Amino acid sequence: MDRIRVASLQYYIRPVESFDQFREQVEGLVETAEDYACRLLIFPEYFTSQLLTLSNVRRPIHEQIRHLARHVPRFIDLMSSLATRHGLYIVAGTIPNIDDDGGPVYNDSFVFSPSGEWDHQGKLHMTRFEAEDWDVRARSKLKIFECDFGRMAVAICYDVEFPEIARQAALHDAKILCVPSCTDDRQGFLRVRYCAQARAIENQMYVIHSGTVGSLPMVPAVSLNYGQASILTPSDFSFARDGILAEGLANQESMVIGELDLETIGRARTFGTVLPLLDSARTKDVVADPIVRTL
Repeated sequence: MDRIRVASLQYYIRPVESFDQFREQVEGLVETAEDYACRLLIFPEYFTSQLLTLSNVRRPIHEQIRHLARHVPRFIDLMSSLATRHGLYIVAGTIPNIDDDGGPVYNDSFVFSPSGEWDHQGKLHMTRFEAEDWDVRARSKLKIFECDFGRMAVAICYDVEFPEIARQAALHDAKILCVPSCTDDRQGFLRVRYCAQARAIENQMYVIHSGTVGSLPMVPAVSLNYGQASILTPSDFSFARDGILAEGLANQESMVIGELDLETIGRARTFGTVLPLLDSARTKDVVADPIVRTL
């Protein structure tokens, strides 16, 4: 399967009065992706924060986040059934997750296949507000997901700012990097967007960036969102002239759709104008024990 159509969400965060109301919004978006013949759909980081409005929003945020993790079992049931029913791979944004009762909270991105099988990629680097205010902990392993169209990986928001993650995924033949993100201001959004673009160029891979828009004014920790979904490409003649296959209008609820040619990625990694992924093999030796000169 060399060509696949993918969709990235600018997901509108709004208060909900029940889990069923959340379900209806999610189901409508998955149905739309199927209508456009998409094979892969990306939700943004912490889009599940809508569910905070089902509990006491006056509690300390770290308590709210831990309570949000209680929705994980039915969230998995929902996403697994949608992936199966609509024949899609779904990178289901993130949701706070607890492995054991009383254990630490992680920020996990669950990935579902059309067969209903699933696994998760945990966020590997915590932002300050996650670590200091939300008491969310980092996972420790990168996973590569083998799909019927090839391999992909997930770098959750801040994780895309660490080049080693995407590089390792590319060295393990991942041609797609999914970047679910949640940013509250333009500066934060641009940090993620610029780094996502760099990862596409450095590793000659497609990068699919999804973000939250809208607000939950009653929950100060997620009261603002600045987002713009995009599908980013390497910068070479075979791809979009500005390295942007598709993008939405900032801060509007929308779905960004594009068609990926994975065979073109393979050719670019061997015959491209430049070969950054191939040439990276010598980088370790180049930077080891640098020479310091006084001028």
